[in-house]
Amino acid sequence: MRERRYNPVLTYVILIANAAVFLWLSMIGSTNDAAFMATHGALLTQDVIAGKWQELFTSMFLHFGIDHLASNMIVLIAVGLPLEKLIGPVRFGIIYLVSGLAGNVLSMALELRTGLFAVSAGASGAVLGLMGAVIYCMIRHRGYVGGLSLRRVILSVALTLYMGFSTSGINNAAHVGGLICGFAMAVLLYHPKQRRTV
Repeated sequence: MRERRYNPVLTYVILIANAAVFLWLSMIGSTNDAAFMATHGALLTQDVIAGKWQELFTSMFLHFGIDHLASNMIVLIAVGLPLEKLIGPVRFGIIYLVSGLAGNVLSMALELRTGLFAVSAGASGAVLGLMGAVIYCMIRHRGYVGGLSLRRVILSVALTLYMGFSTSGINNAAHVGGLICGFAMAVLLYHPKQRRTV
């Protein structure tokens, strides 16, 4: 089967959207200020319960500082470009959004259970969802998608989770929820007729 000649535009659109939101918020306030971020779309469980469901979505495009944005966008480009080229923009977009939402929902569920609430933002749940999806696609394609290898992606996921659990202030529930959801969504949405290297 021939390699797709599709140009993965959606990955760049997501990148630009995240960067644009960050620049706008940086012009009107501090993206390192939790209170400021909470009033501009970051996820706060109490707000969602009160009816601000949009925060489940808007929080995926907000980041606490340039380092937070850069780390997520680097992984988005590295994983997103080959994945979108392989599975197409529709399935890519569905996996990205659903994984991000699933990560946020799991984060809320954990907060409600523990009673420990925090302002949360970032694309990491969605990005981990892409990593989960690319792991499944690699399993279907003999361990490789684009220039990525299964070993390297699993190592990156392991390091991301390790850093999350060993560092305070990281929403690990969103990471884990996004990763699992991304893998599951790829299982549901991606059915190659035969194995091939892309």
